Amino acid sequence: MKIFKLAAIDIGSNAIRLLIHNIIETKGKKTEFRKSSLVRVPIRLGEDSFTVGEISDRNIERMIDAMKAFKLLMNVNGVDGYMACATSAIREANNGYEVVEKIRNEAGINIQVIDGKKEAAIIASTDLKELINNDQAYLYIDVGGGSTEFTVFSEGKLIASKSFKIGTVRLLNDMVGVKVWTQLEEWIKLYTKDLVKVSIIGSGGNINKLHKMSGRKIGEPLSYIWLNAQYHFLESMSYEDRVSELGLNQDRADVIIPATRVFLSAAKWSGAKKIHVPKIGLSDGMIKTLYQKNKESI
Repeated sequence: MKIFKLAAIDIGSNAIRLLIHNIIETKGKKTEFRKSSLVRVPIRLGEDSFTVGEISDRNIERMIDAMKAFKLLMNVNGVDGYMACATSAIREANNGYEVVEKIRNEAGINIQVIDGKKEAAIIASTDLKELINNDQAYLYIDVGGGSTEFTVFSEGKLIASKSFKIGTVRLLNDMVGVKVWTQLEEWIKLYTKDLVKVSIIGSGGNINKLHKMSGRKIGEPLSYIWLNAQYHFLESMSYEDRVSELGLNQDRADVIIPATRVFLSAAKWSGAKKIHVPKIGLSDGMIKTLYQKNKESI
């Protein structure tokens, strides 16, 4: 048996995460990936990037502090390797690449700035294919703060994949026009019109939280009817009540509503009645990608 640790740093538009996995290799058995630790820091970079066009000095300092802390945590945990990726907030900021360089110099963390296509490919390297039945059709949706990745699967094969600039932080700041929504609607209808019984597979912090709030067991899907009712329930409450009465984190209590809207819209346009929530995402995909790339040398 061989055990080692890999880490993923996901620099998103709504939050920054450090995920550490134990990877267990046993002769004659499938390699096992076990989550060891997850740290989430609510630095909303998208609010800077999408509204002002650059990351503020205050958030640059917060990012550097977070990266220094992540590096210490990786050292303490004995991490054998890591992968750090930044998505749309850093990609679209005028000073994004300067921030990446500053973090490399001051915190010693090397960050890859990835586009939507690369993000979708990394997510697809997770256990997603194992969740898909060959006789069914699926619309996979990963809702982020800056963008949302959509992938259509049918008969076990990837049919189409596209990233849209419809993210929760953009939606909160009224930065998604009718044109983008129309493009998304047309894309979903185009690739799902000939498919029978489409189900949604959802990932991202918001849909995971919604599944937890539903009280359903792990593996049990959400229904469109429940999600629609929950959307109206959440929308009827004030931000303060969502924090105090529902116990939502401050940086979750606002974005959860636009995230739910994205899932409901996609379900309506694809005809999906169920939303599966397998708890996978970019961080998990980064761990798998890193493992596949370096398994011979680890």
